[in-house]
Amino acid sequence: MWGTPGTGARSIRPYQSSGQYLYAMKEDLAEWLKELYDLDIDVGTFLEVLETGAVLCSHANHVTQAAGEFARACPEVARQLQLPSAGVTCNLTAQPGTFQARDNVSNFIQWCRKEMGIKDVLMFETEDLVLRKNEKNFVLCLLELARHGSRFGMRAPTLVQMEEEIEEELRQELELPAPEPNLPRGPRRAPRDLQNLDQMVQHLVSRCTCPVQFPMIKVSEGKYRVGDSDSLIFVRILREHVMVRVGGGWDTLEHYLDKHDPCRCAALSPEQHPQTCCVFCWISGHFRY
Repeated sequence: MWGTPGTGARSIRPYQSSGQYLYAMKEDLAEWLKELYDLDIDVGTFLEVLETGAVLCSHANHVTQAAGEFARACPEVARQLQLPSAGVTCNLTAQPGTFQARDNVSNFIQWCRKEMGIKDVLMFETEDLVLRKNEKNFVLCLLELARHGSRFGMRAPTLVQMEEEIEEELRQELELPAPEPNLPRGPRRAPRDLQNLDQMVQHLVSRCTCPVQFPMIKVSEGKYRVGDSDSLIFVRILREHVMVRVGGGWDTLEHYLDKHDPCRCAALSPEQHPQTCCVFCWISGHFRY
């Protein structure tokens, strides 16, 4: 079993809404890696377990092996995908913060770029993980790698599976033909009951008690119209988090509202824009930045 010897689960400090989506993604990725490799990992030890690069390089080699098996089983489909053809050299005994750990992480980064074709905007640098300089980019890269692997049948994190479900829902609504090639899917998560989703959404919206609340109207299960526009967003439950599909990524609903509900003024101080803030927002502590 991989893991960091002697590293136990750490208590998680309360996070601001701006950090919730990152916490939610780490939680999802930790559970995914635990299921794949029987790792001793959770959201509290996520970076500690991965910082030597040993797990990352071993995962890269596993992805390369799975891609090769897929290419032999489905050669016609495989020719239409970018599949890795080479693995990664790795020092499995590297210790945190050492040159060997940096070499492992660097090898993994080069493999992501060359073999998987992950775009630079979603990549991270060695020090981002080893010295915790940019945790966000590391998490985004790992999630994007999981998306690529899911295209040839690897198990995907719950967030990626929810993305695929939303894309399929949109395809059916627009009556679009099935995508070509018809790609396989790995093991699927159990469908999440959405019955309580609207209650959770309305609870978060109702935290502001202004006379006129920011509108968030349910259109169908997991789909809402927001604000004064005709914009539609998809909302899903990820464990205890209410997640919003935003562009090509995710946000928590609480942080989404902090950014889009004018009365919350989450990104502005009341001294800068007092006319946009209600008294309740100030008293109830919406200013967490």
